[in-house]
Amino acid sequence: MPLALLLACLAGPAEAAAIDGRQLGLVWTLPFAGILLSIALMPILTPGFWHHHYGKVAAFWGGFFLLPFLIAFGPAMAAQEVVFVAVQEYIPFIVLLLALYTTGGGVLLRGTLVGTPLTNTALLAIGTILASFMGTTGASMLLIRPVLRANQHRTRKVHIFVFFIFLVSNIGGSLTPIGDPPLYLGFLKGVSFFWPTTHLFLPFLFCAVILLAIFYALDSLLYAREPARPADTAPREKLSIEGWPNVWLIGVVVLGVLLQGIWKPGDVQILSETVGLERVVAIGIFLAVTVVSMLITSNALREANGFAWGAMAEVAKLFAAIFLCMGPVLAILKAGPEGSAAALVALTSDASGAPIPWVYFWMSGVLSSFLDNAPTYLVFFNLAGGDPNYLMTQGAATLTAVSAGSVFMGANSYIGNAPNFMVKAIVEENGVRMPSFFGYCAWALIFLVPLFVLVTLIFF
Repeated sequence: MPLALLLACLAGPAEAAAIDGRQLGLVWTLPFAGILLSIALMPILTPGFWHHHYGKVAAFWGGFFLLPFLIAFGPAMAAQEVVFVAVQEYIPFIVLLLALYTTGGGVLLRGTLVGTPLTNTALLAIGTILASFMGTTGASMLLIRPVLRANQHRTRKVHIFVFFIFLVSNIGGSLTPIGDPPLYLGFLKGVSFFWPTTHLFLPFLFCAVILLAIFYALDSLLYAREPARPADTAPREKLSIEGWPNVWLIGVVVLGVLLQGIWKPGDVQILSETVGLERVVAIGIFLAVTVVSMLITSNALREANGFAWGAMAEVAKLFAAIFLCMGPVLAILKAGPEGSAAALVALTSDASGAPIPWVYFWMSGVLSSFLDNAPTYLVFFNLAGGDPNYLMTQGAATLTAVSAGSVFMGANSYIGNAPNFMVKAIVEENGVRMPSFFGYCAWALIFLVPLFVLVTLIFF
């Protein structure tokens, strides 16, 4: 691999794309709508074709955006946009995900763990707490396989993994910058580390307690309808963890994430993009962790854990197209009053120009449901003024709304947050049929949207 390409792999998130949103009409959002609808409909309408050719479908929509863009703005601008997406967004995203996927797949929980309602609720509660300290992706990768094994005897279990995504993959990550990418970007912008802990704790607790209570009631109802359960009366094996080195490696990944917020040695230029050197070092750590995990973890342990690369490959291919096609949408939003979405942006302020927190909550949340929630957070952070000192004090209600909307409502669809799609892929890889894209959104509509309405009334 050429050195320049290797360094491109080590870049971190950025604020502004190569695209100037003021030059784009809403027609440029069609490729993103196309990839979104393909993910939603093709697994239902043509499951065989989708399973074997989803990568080609993703490439088609990427080309459907890039070719007209090249014609309209020229090869130089098209190349710049591809470099921006690769260097600043996609490769850092996929390298971090790869490290957590590999290490999480090397931790095996041995022993008898039967998926009773109480056990399942406890596992989801533990994952919800862990998510703020090791990230939603890390907690999801660590716990999804134990939850799968605990419930392998059950016939009614789809709801378990849906609520797992709600809680562990999203809402659980709302208390620290480590928890979820939007809060981490706020940390990099100057929001203090424990600001989310104090300002999002009550909304987090409210959502977590209600969802866990609903889950326990629903799981109890469905568990009572299960056929005979031999595992309930089988000899119990003491719980133990194998693969402890991978647990420590997950800790190294978390430290690598923190490193980027506290160490600022300067910037480097990579393929015309400005990248913080600390991010180069951190992502280098993530790559090293991936290699070390593969070398020190036995094939037998990974096989016992049901580890396979299919889920990682699916996420890598689909999100490459998602990141590319999403660029115009985010650029239009970033253009604010000067862009094609000016009417939408205008809704965030009242007649006097003061921000309306509940509008920020819903607007950042709804867009985070279908766009990547990290850049969506940045769009509304900057729309609210972009001054962390003001937003942490006088503008605290607005920043709380943007933070909660971006983190909480990432749970509304499979593509709202990276762990959502990863959990879906792993669960299906283990033979459990998850809801379709729209089917999952229906679950969110039933259980999450009414909850978020209550959050609005109580907190915003």
